Amino acid sequence: MARTAQDRIARLLLEKTALSEEQLAMAREFRRKKGGDLGRILIRQKAIQEADLLQVLAEDFQLDLVTLLPQTSDISFVSKLPISFFKNNLLVPVVLEGEPCIALNDPGQFQVVDDLRRQLDMAGCRIVLSPEREIIRTINSAYDMASISAEQVIQDIDEEDADLLFSKIEEVENLLDDTSDSPVIRLVNLMLSQAVRAGVSDIHIEPQQSSLKIRQRLDGVLYDMFTPPKHVQPALISRIKLMAKMNIAEKRLPQDGRIEIKVGNKDIDIRASTLPTASGERVVLRLLDKSTIGMSLTDLGMTPERLKLFSNIISSPNGIVLVTGPTGSGKTTTLYAALSAINRVDINIITVEDPIEYRIPGIGQVQVNPKIDLNFASGLRSIVRQDPDVILIGEIRDLETAEIAIQSALTGHLVFSTLHTNDAPSTITRLRDMGLESFLIASSIKAILAQRLVRVICRTCQEAYTPNPAELARIGLTPDQLPDGLAYRGKGCDDCLNTGYRGRTGIHEFLVMDAEMKKIVLQTSDAAQLKHHACSQGMKTLLQDGAVKVINGQTTVEEVYRVAQS
Repeated sequence: MARTAQDRIARLLLEKTALSEEQLAMAREFRRKKGGDLGRILIRQKAIQEADLLQVLAEDFQLDLVTLLPQTSDISFVSKLPISFFKNNLLVPVVLEGEPCIALNDPGQFQVVDDLRRQLDMAGCRIVLSPEREIIRTINSAYDMASISAEQVIQDIDEEDADLLFSKIEEVENLLDDTSDSPVIRLVNLMLSQAVRAGVSDIHIEPQQSSLKIRQRLDGVLYDMFTPPKHVQPALISRIKLMAKMNIAEKRLPQDGRIEIKVGNKDIDIRASTLPTASGERVVLRLLDKSTIGMSLTDLGMTPERLKLFSNIISSPNGIVLVTGPTGSGKTTTLYAALSAINRVDINIITVEDPIEYRIPGIGQVQVNPKIDLNFASGLRSIVRQDPDVILIGEIRDLETAEIAIQSALTGHLVFSTLHTNDAPSTITRLRDMGLESFLIASSIKAILAQRLVRVICRTCQEAYTPNPAELARIGLTPDQLPDGLAYRGKGCDDCLNTGYRGRTGIHEFLVMDAEMKKIVLQTSDAAQLKHHACSQGMKTLLQDGAVKVINGQTTVEEVYRVAQS
C-alpha cells in the first residue's frame, strides 16, 4: 500500500478505533527503521485487531468484507499457479453466491490482482476483503482437495520404484508445497495430508502375505484407508523410516522415531513405530496435532458439577490425583488441561513423561530415557530436588515409582499421574496389588478420575428415532427418561466420512477420597465394596455418565455400550 494511502488509513484508524497517537507514532518509527505495511505493524504490536483494519479498509476502498466458508473456492486455479504465489500475496479466487471473485487481505495490491485476472481469465471479477487466516485456510483446502488421488498415485508406482534411492530426498516445510515427482513420496504426503484433514489419530501400515493394507483410526475406530500393491511396501516403509530418522537398513529389530510436518496451517508431530513381522515391517504412525494443547477443562465433557469439583481438587496444595483408563482414553489430554488450568508464574511445575507429547510453555518437562537409566523412578527422585510445587508422572508402572509419588504427596507436593485400570475403585485394588500399604493410599490420594472417550453424533446428519427399550436397558435407561422418548443418531454424510460421528467427548467416573472413603480403604481393597460405597455417596459410573450424554443427544446408545460396558 502506498505511503499516502497508509497515512489516510492511519487517520481513519485513529477516528474509528481505540488506536492512540502514541501507538501510531511507535508504529511509524518502526516502519521508518525496518519498513513494512503500517497496518500490519499495528496488528503485530497489538495496537489494533485485524478486524479493525479490515473494516476501515473495506469502507475506504468500498469493498465488501466477507467470511470465507470451507470449500468456497473453485479449485481449477491450482493447476495454473503454485501455492506459494497465493500465500505470499494473501489472495485466492473464490466463488460467492455463484459469482467468481478474488478475496484478498490487502487492497493495495492492484498490480498483483491485475496479473492474476489476466492469468486466470477473470477480467472484471469482483474484489472482496477477507481475514488472513481464512484466506490461508481456503488456499490450503483448495490445493489439498486438488491433490491427485491415492489410486492414481498407486498406479504410477512401478515395481522398479521399490528400488528408489532416497538419499537425495529433501525435507519440505509444508506437505502441500511438495511438488516431488516420486510416486512414493507423493503417496506418503497424500496419506498424511488426508489423515490430518480428517482428524485421524493413527495410521496403520500392515503388510499381509500377498498384499499391503493401510488403515486409519478415526475417533477411536479403525477404518480402511487404501490398499496399495505389495511391491510398494519396501519403498513406502523406507520413505517413512527416512522421514523418522530411523535406520532404513535395519529390518530385523523394532524402531521408534519422530516426524515433524506442517500440513496447511497445522503443525503435526508424528510418532513412528516399526515392528518386524513375518510379512515385513509393520508401521504405526501416531499423529499429534500441536494445536489441541490449547484444550481447557471445559472442553473435556464433564458436567458442571463434576468440573467444579475437579477444579477444586487440582487446586489442592498436596496429594495425588490419578487419571485412569486404557490406552487412547484421553488421560494425557486431561492431565495437560489440568496443568494448563493451574499453571501460574508463582507455581513450579515439572513433569517426567514417556514420551513428551506436547510442549507446554512455562513447565519443565523431562523425557524418560531407559538407555541411560532415566526412568520414572529415577527422574522423580531428581525432580523432587528441583523444588517443585506440582509434579506430573506420565504413568505409575511399578512399586518404586508409586512409593516415591506417595512420599512426594505426603511432603507437600501435588502429584498427577495415570494408571491403566477399568474404573476408579479398582485403582485402589491395583495400588494394593503393587504392594502399597492401605494407610499410605488413604492418606495421599485426593481423587481418582476414570475416563473413556465416546464419539459425538455428527450435527450435520443427526436424526431422531425411537429406540428399542431393550437397547436402552443395556445402559440403564428407560424410554420415559428420554425427551419425548426420542434418541439421536447420525445417518452418515460427507462431513463425517459417512460414519455418523464427528469428534469425541469424555465420559467420567470421579471418586473423591473423603473421610468415609478413607475408612473403607483402610478396611478393604475389594473393588466391588469400594464402588458400592462411592456410588452411595453420589459417584456416577462411566455407564451412567454416558447415559446422561445419550439423554442430551450428544452420543448414541451403541457408542456408550461399546465404550463403557463392564
